[in-house]
Amino acid sequence: MGKISLYKVDLKNLKSDPVKYNWVADNEFFTMLDVQDVQKGKINVELNAVKSGTSYILDFSLKGYVYVTCDRCLDEMTLDVEVADQLKVQLGADFADKGDVIVVPETDGFINVAWYIYEFIALNIPMKHSHAPGKCNKDMESKLAKHSKGDNTEDGDPIFDGGDDTDSQTETDSRWDELKKILDTNND
Repeated sequence: MGKISLYKVDLKNLKSDPVKYNWVADNEFFTMLDVQDVQKGKINVELNAVKSGTSYILDFSLKGYVYVTCDRCLDEMTLDVEVADQLKVQLGADFADKGDVIVVPETDGFINVAWYIYEFIALNIPMKHSHAPGKCNKDMESKLAKHSKGDNTEDGDPIFDGGDDTDSQTETDSRWDELKKILDTNND
């Protein structure tokens, strides 16, 4: 818990003038949070915190890269991350997450933003991530092509098309053919 305290923002001492914080979310940061999705990377984090009435506005700007696993070849790949996001925080009796406003205990008077930084990163990683065409591990592509449906070779070179096989659309389940006949007779 020691190093995670670096990400505390003291709300009670914030004034109407912005306060700037700078951190680097690197391999140690991801290890400290003990998360599975992202374990390595380097993200420069800039936070501008300002008091606005009874609320505190935390504007985050994150820029850098993380390492993720390619969905096709399972090799590690670099994924650029650039995020601009905001948290609105208020002081209250107990901690609460009200969707667009985070309430932290007034007795504490601070918010630790480490987990929010991670969430901003994780939520901006696409669901599907793969190398650019031709950049995947050639051995793995060869094995995938060998075990995929049909002969996916062109001039002796294996081709991995990501599983989008248009030939499979011509073969249909015979039950659908019977239902189609019913539709056809009703349309006449």
